[in-house]
Amino acid sequence: MSYVKDFIEKETLRRREFLIGTALGLGGVVAASALGTSRAMAGENPALAWSYRDRTNPYWNSIVSGAESFVESLGKPKSELIHLIHDGSNEKCVADIKALLSKTNGNAAIACDPNDSPNCRPTVEAVKAAGGHVFTIWNKTDDLHPWDFGDNWVGHMSWSDLEPTTKTATMLFEAMGGSGGVVGLGGIAANIPAIERHQGMMEATKKFPDIKVLDYQAADWDTTKANEIMAAYLTTYGDEIKGVFCANDTMAYGAIEALRAEGLAGKIPVVAYDGGAQAIEYILKDELLVTCYTDPYWGGGIALSLAHAASTGKYKPSNEPKEHREFYGPTLLVTKADAQAFYDKHHKSHPDYNWGDYFGPTNGQIAYNRY
Repeated sequence: MSYVKDFIEKETLRRREFLIGTALGLGGVVAASALGTSRAMAGENPALAWSYRDRTNPYWNSIVSGAESFVESLGKPKSELIHLIHDGSNEKCVADIKALLSKTNGNAAIACDPNDSPNCRPTVEAVKAAGGHVFTIWNKTDDLHPWDFGDNWVGHMSWSDLEPTTKTATMLFEAMGGSGGVVGLGGIAANIPAIERHQGMMEATKKFPDIKVLDYQAADWDTTKANEIMAAYLTTYGDEIKGVFCANDTMAYGAIEALRAEGLAGKIPVVAYDGGAQAIEYILKDELLVTCYTDPYWGGGIALSLAHAASTGKYKPSNEPKEHREFYGPTLLVTKADAQAFYDKHHKSHPDYNWGDYFGPTNGQIAYNRY
């Protein structure tokens, strides 16, 4: 798609400029324009940054699109958002954040996916040591909590994947007639959503004793890897495969293309997660049964909004209850019955969110050890 190509070219340039600038101790073009002055006092016009994996992924593109909307709500151009793209590297995630904090003397409001759970601790410790403010999503260990880091770790949002994936797997098994072999494609092994979505599928199997899980492998959220694994599944299990469970949309795209190569797209039910635009198109063509939308546009915007509010003193995290420090974001299942209306509302355009309404769409405090 042309917008992806254009964005990649722009982000490659921005990324190169930021890294060169950091190496030279100059901060980089993007950072400099965002900071105004390299020695601004904490709380004055903090640098606004998002640390994430890869904008070519539609999910992350939606996340940072929401963040750009928040930046524009401050009267700033969206180009002031600093993109710290870590490409799935824990080391790069922490190194880029430390470089930004060093350059800004800690005057930075950062939203971040730490990439995997163990990497959350060094990330938030670096932010606290520098006096910055960070809001994290998805990945952290169960024993690590924002309220143990004062106001610097503003909060953490995840999505309750267990219930939605139990529902999507149940819909898959029902579409299979309640029996037969199913194969699964999971995310990066240490990712909380990868773990919970697998748990959700296995929870659904308890009500379907005639469903047999033939195999479940990690495709690391990657379309190409998912395509290769799905092709191997078809070679190994052939007609035994009656359904496909995918832990996100991008892996489902690879699985569906592997099915298409064998003339099976639309004939074997597939379920996914994320609610991306292409997933909705597959649903409308009967090649995907259901996906689960987590509203990444809202999530990306509100994560940066909270970090900014804490950085500027508008919002004091330590005065808030725990359900405002760790909470679930919204989830919505999308099937063919409502796919077109959903597409028009969330992909053809975006809802006009109030970025000062921090907790309106949330789904309660994060719970642990539920299964």
